[in-house]
Amino acid sequence: MAGSATVPVIHKHPAMGAPAPNLLDYERAREEFSWTAARAELEGLPGGALNIAHEAVTRHAGGPLADTVALRFLPRHGEPRELTYAQLDLATNRFANVLALLGVERGERVFVLAGRIPELYVAALGTLKYGAVFCPLFSAFGPEPIEQRLRLGDARALLTTPALYERKVAQLLARLPGLEHVLLTGSGATGEQGAVKSLDELTSAAADHHETARTAPQDMALLHFTSGTTGTPKGAVHVHEAVVAHRATAKMVLDLHPGDVFWCTADPGWVTGTSYGIIAPLTLGVTSVVDEADFEADRWYRILQEQRVNVWYTAPTALRMLMRVGAEVADEYALSELRFIASVGEPLPPEAVRFGEQAFGMPVHDNWWQTETGGIMVANYRSMDVRPGSMGRPLPGIEASVARRDQQGAAVLARDGTLELAGEDEQGELVLRPGWPSMFRGYLGEEERYRGCFAGGWYLTGDLVRRDGDGYFWFVGRGDDVIKSAGHLIGPFEVESALLEHPAVVDVGVIGKPDPVAGEVVKAFVALRTDYEAGEELRSELLGFARKRLGAAVAPREIDFLDSIPHNRSGKIMRRLLKARELGLPEGDTSMVQEGA
Repeated sequence: MAGSATVPVIHKHPAMGAPAPNLLDYERAREEFSWTAARAELEGLPGGALNIAHEAVTRHAGGPLADTVALRFLPRHGEPRELTYAQLDLATNRFANVLALLGVERGERVFVLAGRIPELYVAALGTLKYGAVFCPLFSAFGPEPIEQRLRLGDARALLTTPALYERKVAQLLARLPGLEHVLLTGSGATGEQGAVKSLDELTSAAADHHETARTAPQDMALLHFTSGTTGTPKGAVHVHEAVVAHRATAKMVLDLHPGDVFWCTADPGWVTGTSYGIIAPLTLGVTSVVDEADFEADRWYRILQEQRVNVWYTAPTALRMLMRVGAEVADEYALSELRFIASVGEPLPPEAVRFGEQAFGMPVHDNWWQTETGGIMVANYRSMDVRPGSMGRPLPGIEASVARRDQQGAAVLARDGTLELAGEDEQGELVLRPGWPSMFRGYLGEEERYRGCFAGGWYLTGDLVRRDGDGYFWFVGRGDDVIKSAGHLIGPFEVESALLEHPAVVDVGVIGKPDPVAGEVVKAFVALRTDYEAGEELRSELLGFARKRLGAAVAPREIDFLDSIPHNRSGKIMRRLLKARELGLPEGDTSMVQEGA
């Protein structure tokens, strides 16, 4: 599939009245870009200090953007609530002063367990402004994963709501002596009982002014927990210098311009919801829409219309649910302000990219990154043609390649200690040259685990890809997801993408099922559109459909129908969970599972 002549391409046409793309000439941008120049676009603090909250809020609060809406919150019910940059600066000052009143030390961890409410965003930025470390948690977590992360992160303070406290946190306090402060916000958050305090009461007594901490660029700022398939969650450490990449990547990939209305649908419990749902758009001075409610197709279309969203950053899970109700639903809404759609979480199959054309008149632009990278690394850009199914090309400032792997799945090192790199269209592991500003600086308390992420001068992502002759990367699968069948290495994403081309299929997950002859055979789990009925006739049709497109060696041998495919909260298909259920094995950590997508 190398070369543009053999790969399906969606050609881009400039939208009438839209601003020119920020990244207009990719090759020239790669030649001219430097992280030093990107750093110079930030204001900084005296003495070479750098603080994320200053770049996101304070630098705008005293200038022309002071009265511009920074955050527009859409509650589940009721009227929107807005915070201008000046108001957000004041609110984050007060939260920083609350931390000072409580005696929280700079560098200590402040956790937030809440939905997408204003207090979460104020706490995130106020924590960073104070010089403490912001640690988000999904509000859907149960007590066990909450306790595990609070303990691993050595939490000093936790902000949550009364309802979440009663259901999930109260029972944990006796086992977490280091958690000295639990701040409750919202209805019912009154009084003080030991470690439990009312944030609203503390805030009302806090001063309006706070001098932003002069944090060094390498000071710890963010702690994001990421779950592997086995073992305990890993606390990925990010520093204040990450803001350089947050701003630059949002400008180049998400194409944010002054005056834009931006909607990132990700929850801040996931790294996307922090990097691009909080920090990046604020550094560029745009207005961010925040929806407290869960997904509902009509509500989302109304938000795009009523909020006049220009740039929309969402997840494959949401796009799959919109595909389920049909592209024609979008015709009922006026979406002319929308000029760019991007998606992240799980690579987009070609069908989802083309759905964007059908529903919105523009393709959905896939991009790739990880919790560990802190920001977007590989992307499809507004100015470039889209190759459906491709991750895109590396960002300016990012050196990416493909490393060969041995039979055990380890990167192959040459005699001189360098990695053996794969050739054109050869499958291998995606590797990145370290040095970008948002690269994680470690796994908290796990130095050996961190060192194992690097070899031969490269960061090992664990994702298998191939690179075509034009430099586009194509996702194959996670290294531990690849299926070994009768001598073939089969990427589940390829099989899933093929099945999604069938009009009956709305979602699919693929695993390798042990087989005494082939080693593994491909098994697919399929969720159907509402107007199709599961049965043997459709099963046979899908098996034949897949064989015709993929060949007998790659196509699934078995298909089961499910009401829904399990995904994690970043949109990734939980293939290891499908495999555990198929084989009757322990399911492991299911705290990130989101059924029904």
